[in-house]
Amino acid sequence: MSSPAEAGGPDEALVKAAQQGDRSAYGRLYSRYARMVHGILMTRVPNSAVEDLVQDVFLQALPRLGTLRDASRFGGWLAAIARNRATDFHRQTKPDVKFEEELHLGAKEGRPGREDRREALVILEAIRSLPESYRETLMLRLVEGMTGPEIASRTGLTHGSVRVNLHRGMQQLRDVLGRNSEASGLAKDAK
Repeated sequence: MSSPAEAGGPDEALVKAAQQGDRSAYGRLYSRYARMVHGILMTRVPNSAVEDLVQDVFLQALPRLGTLRDASRFGGWLAAIARNRATDFHRQTKPDVKFEEELHLGAKEGRPGREDRREALVILEAIRSLPESYRETLMLRLVEGMTGPEIASRTGLTHGSVRVNLHRGMQQLRDVLGRNSEASGLAKDAK
């Protein structure tokens, strides 16, 4: 007989323990889901706000944990809180906040150079331009380093949906990056 961890159900036991006030169980849930929340937020808010908002999501989730009826739905429930928190962020901030804010910062010791950062931001913006389902799965895979099965178990999506979203998302990302590359090539030729 397999344990809940082997059967893929350890989160349910952790959620139930956290609902009963076990702070260490909630801490383990945080460890398991922080990358997912981080990835979801990266698709929606400026990079400079992501870390603080990850904390906000978990701080919002803790007192609401008792309202979660089906412990097996924790990942999807938490993902919805993250999406809502990103929406709230945009309602509360000035409209002049730009995703490119980090481009203007000089390279610092131990950090990527200006060109590397510029390229990373171009890719990030390309991912952000995709439909939500592709955007989130690509961010979780490419930026957060999660595997397809991890994405499925954390978000509540089926393995098939994750595979399709990753495949179609990568196709669309290549198309967007190809168009951006052609456009920047044309701009350079015009100079």
